Amino acid sequence: MKRNIYLKKKTLEEARNILFERFPGPGVLGFETVAAVDAVGRVLAEPVYARISSPNFHAAAMDGIAVKAADTFGASESSPRKLHAGTEAHYVNTGHVLPEGADAVIMIEDVQVLDDGRLQIEAPAFPWQNVRRMGEDIVATELLFPRNHVVSPYCVGALISGGVYEVLVRKRPKVMIIPTGSELMDWRTTPPEDLKPGQVVESNSYVLEHLTEAAGGVCDRRQRVTDDPEKIREAIGEGAQGDAQIVLTVGGSSAGTQDYSRGVVEALGEVLVHGVTIMPGKPLLIGAVAGKPVFGIPGYPVSAIVAFEQFVQPLICRMLQKPEMERSKATVEPTRKIPSKLGVEEFLRVKLGRIGERIVATPLPRGAGSITTITEADGIIRIPTHIEGVAQGEPVEAELIRPLSSIENTLVVVGSHDNTLDLLTDELRAGKGGVVLSSSHVGSMGGLMAIKRGACHLAGAHLLDTEDGTYNVSYIRRYLPGIGVRLVNLVLRDQGLIVAAGNPKRIGGIEDLARPDVSFINRQGGSGTRILLDYRLNQLGIDAAAIRGYQTEEYTHMAVAVAVLSGAVDAGLGIYAAARALNLDFVPVVTEEYDLVIPEVYFNTAKIQILLETINSKPFQDRVEALGGYSTEKTGTVVEL
Repeated sequence: MKRNIYLKKKTLEEARNILFERFPGPGVLGFETVAAVDAVGRVLAEPVYARISSPNFHAAAMDGIAVKAADTFGASESSPRKLHAGTEAHYVNTGHVLPEGADAVIMIEDVQVLDDGRLQIEAPAFPWQNVRRMGEDIVATELLFPRNHVVSPYCVGALISGGVYEVLVRKRPKVMIIPTGSELMDWRTTPPEDLKPGQVVESNSYVLEHLTEAAGGVCDRRQRVTDDPEKIREAIGEGAQGDAQIVLTVGGSSAGTQDYSRGVVEALGEVLVHGVTIMPGKPLLIGAVAGKPVFGIPGYPVSAIVAFEQFVQPLICRMLQKPEMERSKATVEPTRKIPSKLGVEEFLRVKLGRIGERIVATPLPRGAGSITTITEADGIIRIPTHIEGVAQGEPVEAELIRPLSSIENTLVVVGSHDNTLDLLTDELRAGKGGVVLSSSHVGSMGGLMAIKRGACHLAGAHLLDTEDGTYNVSYIRRYLPGIGVRLVNLVLRDQGLIVAAGNPKRIGGIEDLARPDVSFINRQGGSGTRILLDYRLNQLGIDAAAIRGYQTEEYTHMAVAVAVLSGAVDAGLGIYAAARALNLDFVPVVTEEYDLVIPEVYFNTAKIQILLETINSKPFQDRVEALGGYSTEKTGTVVEL
């Protein structure tokens, strides 16, 4: 079966140059007239001039009396001036038309009403005092906005105030989106529980639709097309021959035997680029059909997003003749060394948080198929093609996905995974403090090392001392000497073997992991769960090499549970709540302490105190207990070190 091979991959810069030289953008769109109130986000096709002045009359800027300034000259405390109401002074409210002959307003609080009805003032007014003069804001015929200006909500007020009720704008480019793939299912007709192995709920086209609209385009999202080259050819041909300015296929641009986009574009027109040295996003295809740009967008969600933002989005902006959309940037420091491939520009998703004077960056998983690696990201570090990675602590630039204010209010927790951290995150977001919890799961020892490096505000840990049965205390003393920390219990939790529903292998305890018919999935080295397993194996005299799957690692309890649910393994060591969440069976092994290790330097900060208040709150503890397999008996207790 024929495969597409990337023989001539282009760099990001080369591919963009090819795209923009072939499709320069300006001039492909027509114009349309829209009401000013509906013009937000639109690009003006011609300069806009005010038709009237604003205000179009002299108006009082204060509540008080309108006067002729010359009539007030000489007034003082020792020689007050008395004015006749209705002739020399006129009562006005803010916004009222200034009476004829008046050129100043005296605030009402500076006016004394005498018994005979006259008005006394003790200070003179100067011409145009407290008056909004005609044309103060806008003068008729002046330029309000130049051509190619993007109308903002603020602009609407200026347009209407200037008597401009309609504006000529550039038509928005239409983007046709064609999802392809026989495995794709429509969420509207496929309940989640009816999905079969190999079927995927189609979501990319909806993401790209909203990205299109955010860039200023309009979307024509089509129904999914199966992996049939004739049907794909028909869909692309219809788009290119129709009223769309850009055509996107989603999926089918890679090198697989059922990836047909390249062949179809070659048959209909010309392939300009196939394969770009970016990660994610390498399989991107750019072609020309009937004089229009056709993109083969990769099917992995993050690849699709990166490809769109680097190519389609700037092309839409060029068509509209508006500046490219750029994110704010900040200098950040990675919490650990980040290797990267030479010859590939990587878009690395990271979590961010301010630790002291630094903004630290913790890398998220790199999988292009994991949409959560971008929904959970605070920023993106772009690693150039000529760099093999970024060193720990090396200052680098990150593009911000979230506002800097949100990052400033983020608590960074690194260490062992626990499901209650998700509840804590939600409770914090529901509170009034605006605190955000950003957690990275690297195991209990990884959390202590992050504290040692000053890379987090707190760490989650459940490290068992195999000599005295205590948790975390001895490890803190051993690995964090000279660093003042507080140890706060978050929960007590049941840890045990997660097995398939009904426990078909009749697994009864750790000793059964050595059976040849049992497959296992482990937690990463340095995690408290791994330490517990190794301790029990040593107690039982079981060689780890006898366990099928001991070397296979996961980083969270839920990932272990999913591996069991999928049938990939028979068992994994994890918490009861993870097993219950996926309706799996659970074989108890131990009840353990899961604590938060908080450096003394942060303990009394406002963010940590809000965290502790939340942990001690009844709503949080009730939600924890409802998960099952947890106890809040010691929750919030400060453990003596």
